[in-house]
Amino acid sequence: MSQDGRDTDTSERRGRAGGSHDSDELPFDERSVPSDDGFEPSELVFDDEDEGLQRLLEEFDALAETVDSPEEKERVRAARNAAVLAADDDDVFGQVIEGYDRADLAEAFLGSLLFGFPMFVEGGTNDIGAFLAANPIWLVGTVVGAVGLIIGVLYVAEIQDVRVSKPILGIVPRRLVGVLGTSFGTALVMMTAWGRVGWSEPLLAFATVVVAFVPMSVGAALGDILPGS
Repeated sequence: MSQDGRDTDTSERRGRAGGSHDSDELPFDERSVPSDDGFEPSELVFDDEDEGLQRLLEEFDALAETVDSPEEKERVRAARNAAVLAADDDDVFGQVIEGYDRADLAEAFLGSLLFGFPMFVEGGTNDIGAFLAANPIWLVGTVVGAVGLIIGVLYVAEIQDVRVSKPILGIVPRRLVGVLGTSFGTALVMMTAWGRVGWSEPLLAFATVVVAFVPMSVGAALGDILPGS
């Protein structure tokens, strides 16, 4: 025992936490002890799925109570911060998507282009367009089906938690209009600019643009919601 009993107290506390710290391994106390040793509380909000991480952070806090060496404290602090940063990283899926702005339009545009380039260069696009032009019922069905597909991607499939904010006329979601309008407009401009359609036959040109629009609308929807917003 030293002159003030400090060495004995430190040894006893280390023993309760799992032994000395001569090696690089850091033991964990089985108890959850609040930290008052300078460790900032985590800003994460825990739910039932995060109980394991919450317990791990509590273990770090408990360990911080048992060490005296500045080097050991820094190692505990670094390990704890790494755990917080890893848990705080945003996942690609499961985000809440709300609101609609120019960034969302840009994402939809890029997504529609990505899915549209194959449609611009493939001759099958024109073949299907000719068939739809000769069968207006199927053309209408294709348009309706495309709109229903995008509604499903955005609001039914739950790829993300997409919420309707400030709908047009209180009914029509702005995101739905943005995705459909961006993809159709891009298909119209690109198919015309690249000479894939000629407007001397409007019905044929429109039907061909619709063929390209279908996959491009899916690309626009995914390009909008997957990065999050």
